[in-house]
Amino acid sequence: MFSRILIANRGEIALRIIRACKELGIETVVVFSEADRDAAYLRLADDRICIGRGPSADSYLNIPRIIAAAEIADVQAIHPGYGFLAENSHFAEICRSCRIEFIGPSVETMQAVGDKIQARHIARKAKVPTVPGSDGPVATAEEAVALAKEIGYPIGLKAAAGGGGRGIRCVHNEATLHSAFKQAQTEADVAFGDGRLYVEKWVESMRHVEVQVLGDTHGHLVHLYERDCTVQRRRQKLVEEAPSPALSQSLRQEICQAAVRVCAQANYHGAGTVEFILDGDRFYFMEVNARIQVEHPVTEMLTGVDLVSWQLRIAAGEKLSLKQEDIVPSGWAIECRINAEDPAAGFRPCPGRIDTFVAPGGPGVRLDTHVVQGYLIPPTYDSLIGKLIVHRPTRTEAIATMRRALAEFTIAPIRTTTDLYKEIMADATFIDGRFDTSYVEKHVLAKKG
Repeated sequence: MFSRILIANRGEIALRIIRACKELGIETVVVFSEADRDAAYLRLADDRICIGRGPSADSYLNIPRIIAAAEIADVQAIHPGYGFLAENSHFAEICRSCRIEFIGPSVETMQAVGDKIQARHIARKAKVPTVPGSDGPVATAEEAVALAKEIGYPIGLKAAAGGGGRGIRCVHNEATLHSAFKQAQTEADVAFGDGRLYVEKWVESMRHVEVQVLGDTHGHLVHLYERDCTVQRRRQKLVEEAPSPALSQSLRQEICQAAVRVCAQANYHGAGTVEFILDGDRFYFMEVNARIQVEHPVTEMLTGVDLVSWQLRIAAGEKLSLKQEDIVPSGWAIECRINAEDPAAGFRPCPGRIDTFVAPGGPGVRLDTHVVQGYLIPPTYDSLIGKLIVHRPTRTEAIATMRRALAEFTIAPIRTTTDLYKEIMADATFIDGRFDTSYVEKHVLAKKG
């Protein structure tokens, strides 16, 4: 096992990793920006190193400064968390050249699954269905028009190096395709430094289901069942739950086994997630997330498996002792992402000082957050305050517990998304479990006019 690692991230995920390391007897070094200098979680690390000013480009995305901090601190490994550099194969390659273990999949695997076009080829080799579309990148709008005539509208224009819902456009007719192509290409180039696009048939009424996978460096892979991430706004996840209310037991087994086949084909090790589009009783491969996910606590609560601990153990070369038959999901888990945003004002970010912070508790409630009373939310980063997770024997009980926990949760004076989740948890369509990715816009936000 490692004796000392560096955490190249911030906020609640940095705190989550610190806690896992303490239980494994690993010393932690946390890098931080000037904007996070007073963050309470920093006191729990064994060492802290400031790597720059507030903007991400000067700190959490600055590879030379992070590597310099790792070498000064004499660490054996770097945990990237999620976001920032977590899926940056160039960063992983630099870590390897500096003989610092990157806690994640190999450079080669990251490069393979990080390219959405190559990932589709991997899925096909694994005999996992993919959405009808182009076999490779589409260079011009004219090529996209020709493909659209073959597969039919609507189509999706998607960034080959995409992630986070960026570089995607849904096109319903040829009249709007040329402008949408240029917009998606420009957005992809700015966001990822790669303007390549591919075309897929757009599945309009769909659910979003992902499967959690763990693999070691000795060729052993297991899945930890699925999470349903259908409740979204503009392709950004809001509510995650497990198990998915949309899957039969046979379909669950089929989609989970498909995820393992994809990861085996990609020589995957570490914690990863295979994402699928669910269209009725048919599913299609979407992408692989080569990192720990924001919503990983849902799976931890459902299975009792500490995913971050296993990330560390696998990176240190340990064999995965978990057998597939030993992973038995129990009950129902739901997570709400609590953001400092105002849904009534188009989800405008609401940075500022938190004067009142009263956390919920009681049976079946978990809150993953780095925030304390008096914390100043900087305008520099993602507005995530924390994740509220509940786990109960049934979905009905989990919804009731989430409603109770949200009612207890007090964050003031800034605006947050807690009121939105109260509406969702009380909405008949959500309670019934029959919704798709358009649910928030059609059933929740539409009521507000």
